[in-house]
Amino acid sequence: MTPLVSRAAELALLEAVLDQAPGRGSRPAVVDVTGAAGIGKSRLMAEFCRRAEDRGMTVLRGRATEYERHIPYQPFTDAFAELDVDAGLDSGLGVSDRFELHRSVAKLLVRIAKTGPGLVVALDDLHWADPASLELLDHLVRHPPSTSVVVVVARRDRQTTASLSAALTRGIDTGTVLRLGLGPLAERACVEELAPGLAPGLPPGRAAELYAASDGNPLYFLALLQARHADGLGTLLLDELTPLTAAQRRTAEAVALLGHHATPALLAVVTGRDRSDAHGLDADLAALAGRDLLRPGHGGRWTLRHPVLRAVVHESTDPGLRTRMHRLAAAGLAEAGASAAERAHHVERSLTGWNPEAVAVLAEAAERSAATAPASCAHWLKVALRHLPDTPEYAARRRELMLWRARALGVCGGLRESRDLLHEVIAMSPPDDAGAAGLRASAVTLCAVMERHLGRYTEAVALLRRELSRTPGPSPAQAIELGLELGSSAPHATDYPEVRPDLFRALDLARSLGDEVAEAGALAVAALGEAYEGAMPAARDVTDRAAALVDALTDHDLAGLCEPLARLGWAETFLERYADAERHADRGLAIARRGGQLHVLPHLLLCKAHVHIQTLRLTSAVELADEAETIARGIGSDELLALVLSKKAHALVHTLPPGDRTALAVAEEGVTAAGTSTSWWASIAWCLLGYAAIHVGEPARTRAALLRAGGDDLNGLQPSMRPLFIEALVASTVVLGDPAAAVPWAERARKEAEQLGLPAQRASALRSAAHIALGHGDTAAAAELADLAVAETAGGGSALWEARTLLLAAPLAAATGQPERARVMWERARHLAVAGGAQQLVNLADENSPAVSAAAGDRPGVVSLSPREREITAMVAEGLTTPAIATRLYLSPRTVETHLARIYRKTGVTSRAALAALQTRAELRNEIT
Repeated sequence: MTPLVSRAAELALLEAVLDQAPGRGSRPAVVDVTGAAGIGKSRLMAEFCRRAEDRGMTVLRGRATEYERHIPYQPFTDAFAELDVDAGLDSGLGVSDRFELHRSVAKLLVRIAKTGPGLVVALDDLHWADPASLELLDHLVRHPPSTSVVVVVARRDRQTTASLSAALTRGIDTGTVLRLGLGPLAERACVEELAPGLAPGLPPGRAAELYAASDGNPLYFLALLQARHADGLGTLLLDELTPLTAAQRRTAEAVALLGHHATPALLAVVTGRDRSDAHGLDADLAALAGRDLLRPGHGGRWTLRHPVLRAVVHESTDPGLRTRMHRLAAAGLAEAGASAAERAHHVERSLTGWNPEAVAVLAEAAERSAATAPASCAHWLKVALRHLPDTPEYAARRRELMLWRARALGVCGGLRESRDLLHEVIAMSPPDDAGAAGLRASAVTLCAVMERHLGRYTEAVALLRRELSRTPGPSPAQAIELGLELGSSAPHATDYPEVRPDLFRALDLARSLGDEVAEAGALAVAALGEAYEGAMPAARDVTDRAAALVDALTDHDLAGLCEPLARLGWAETFLERYADAERHADRGLAIARRGGQLHVLPHLLLCKAHVHIQTLRLTSAVELADEAETIARGIGSDELLALVLSKKAHALVHTLPPGDRTALAVAEEGVTAAGTSTSWWASIAWCLLGYAAIHVGEPARTRAALLRAGGDDLNGLQPSMRPLFIEALVASTVVLGDPAAAVPWAERARKEAEQLGLPAQRASALRSAAHIALGHGDTAAAAELADLAVAETAGGGSALWEARTLLLAAPLAAATGQPERARVMWERARHLAVAGGAQQLVNLADENSPAVSAAAGDRPGVVSLSPREREITAMVAEGLTTPAIATRLYLSPRTVETHLARIYRKTGVTSRAALAALQTRAELRNEIT
């Protein structure tokens, strides 16, 4: 092996990684080695692996290859080959979809690591990796294994896909990834260390000339040393092939073509050797190894010594010969029982025209990879379509394959390509062609889904309306399919009342056909529409009817209703029927996973996450949101990602301690994904950005975000959740010192909450009024309003809002002479917070503890404040803001904040509300001295 020189700094960093327990805290779980071709990435990785092995760690090595870019999970399969994991990783782990596979692989890595001091997975040439492998690596970056697992990857910067670069850069930002960028070697290292050992007797001056010609690239420098002249690298490598016999050259070409399948048995097939000529093949392999052109690998496989050499040999092979060799390779792999995906690679490269048997292999490969590697599925179908004759005889088959490919593209981030392909399918399926009618309706429906994921709701609605109104019209069954999708365009950027008539026409059609499944779907879509609009009597009616039908149907019946099931679950959350919502979400998740309906999973996962947030099961809420995020990123819908990240931020706000800005960062990414959209999900993203901002002390940003979400008239806020969103607007405005400006908003929240008749919304409106009362210094009124809010939340089913309301009410009760009630409320709130993993609420409870305890007589409550500090404390109790206090006392706001910091330290409280409550109680007992 070539000596490793001039990489001391990089090795020190790698040693530090091995010395630590990866995947914990800020320690990296992934090492990203980048640089130009030949710069020494593989050599550094090999040294890292050697040092890991010296420590007793398990080391698995895999490599992505230039000519096998569409074989799913190829570098990971290569790495796991020594573990006897099935060569097809997607089938070997017994999973149903690619996201389950990601989790299974992560668990497998942990199990392997626990068998010894740790595990290193080294993946080389990741710039050539297939899309499925990149998704798996992205999962490992965002969810690093919790034990001693290090994944080290090597790649070329300029050839790396944008998705891989983005995933690794996100990991750098979070501390999961350590990046090592390799530059040219120093001249001294090459001339004084490499050259003497590899080219004894070469004058230093000549070595310096070769170094200059190599630009410090060690691969080029070594090749130039060997040749002693400065010709191009490709020419130098081809020169190495010149002395070979014809048989040896053919063997090297076969190794280049077969990649990691280059076993003696397959080499014999591809080179056309007689099975009895094993000795001749062995002799050629030995000769090639002696020239260091080939090197032995795991399982009897052979490989060329460097990927650059493989590329040179492969590209210099006669094209006609190369095509024949690929055909032989496909046949040999079939005989050996290789997977369709592995054969499809060679089938693709051997096809020169229409071949039904070959295209059948491509279709099989597409089918087997559809759930776990949809990008590969789409690729194989593209190859099949390229060779399918464009004649009337094959028109129906072409439409089927195009629709199939569009589905695959739609779940792996190719939304626009899917949409464009579907437009072609629609154009190829005339309305008057009875044989194409069903496929046309499916294409139109799927095209509308793609438009919806792209945020193009107007286009989706127009497409569906045109199809429903065409002549001849769609069949009743097709009209139901189209009508359900039209109803699903609301409430995103289409008002539900606009599509209500269309949806109920589909409902009537379903009833006329006796189609209970379609009827349940229409009712579920209607349930969300009515619930979103805040039309609660109608929402309760259609939700009850939808739930009754859904509960009576079998899972087989519901296989096509996973998205309506998600809508039913969301309708039930808005109606505050959390148990029913979770039950239907769970059922939808089970059915969707079995059926591979990945695009529906985020909706169901977020519905369940929302229920867990409301019922204070925050650990699982974050896990559900994480899974939804993985799928949303894979689908590539910015609209969907905006919603997912917003809901994740919602969960994190309560999970993390006050002041932690992680939730805010996630919410910021959510609104970035939403862009300039004004859809429902974009509005939610801005609302939850405001929600996260107020919890890190940025009330001005909260107010701006809520007004961005709702507009000046607030009509852009979800009607059935508007009182709750208005509360954040009111609270932030009060904190900013302008309670009068918040009064109209609070009054609107009160009226709309009464119309909704939902406990959480009525409690929210009461809390808004309490915030304004506090802002005006009326502690007694605030306490009374908070007490009413407590009564609303007590039976509402939301532990989250019960705990938050109790924490508002407890110090107010203490301040108004109700010490025992304050203690009971505080203890109940803290118990709920601790049980639910709500660190934010636990901290808030602890902040309020001094005020509550002092009122209950558990501590003297006597604090020693300076005259100026007592003065500021009294003004805080009056509800004055920092600017107002500064104006009254002729101080700067910064000086007031400094005094407040000292007051908080002395009193043991850290919020204005708690300080105001403590001040009021102390005045009653005359305890401030």
